[in-house]
Amino acid sequence: MTQQDSTNKIGRTFTWITWIIGLCLVAFVFDELLDYQYNPNQSVASDTSSNGKVSVKLQQNRMGHYVLNGEINQQSVTFLLDTGATSVSIPAQVADNLNLQTKGSYLVNTANGTVKVYRTVLSTLRIGEITLYNVAANINPAMKSDEILLGMSALRQVEFSQIGDQLIIREQR
Repeated sequence: MTQQDSTNKIGRTFTWITWIIGLCLVAFVFDELLDYQYNPNQSVASDTSSNGKVSVKLQQNRMGHYVLNGEINQQSVTFLLDTGATSVSIPAQVADNLNLQTKGSYLVNTANGTVKVYRTVLSTLRIGEITLYNVAANINPAMKSDEILLGMSALRQVEFSQIGDQLIIREQR
């Protein structure tokens, strides 16, 4: 092998390594961009009005949904706001990670048919700086995603209004 062959081989190797690193960086950037487009409310900011009520503004995602990060019992979760859901509905695998206790079962009608769910109560549910206490919820073994449906058992404890593509949630106090 000549000096030039060796140099060419090293050059090709570095070219491949550069391409691989470049493609990984592009994939990383696009993954972050897609995550943000799905959930533009990854960091929910809160405002306090002159009367002391806390409010948060949520941005609609590209599909017209309100997806946001929040907390249940001081653990981070992702919510999908669903005013058509009677209760907060938690996928079973997420409930296991949150160590939620069940308190009996009942049947609910969902878009996918009738499902047996399990009652639970969330000590705290947090959206930005708004904290709700003792929120009724259900654990749904039929849900396959990791998003928690933020239903009316939580939303009836706050005021909310939509202006354009933003949703404003306020404490009731």
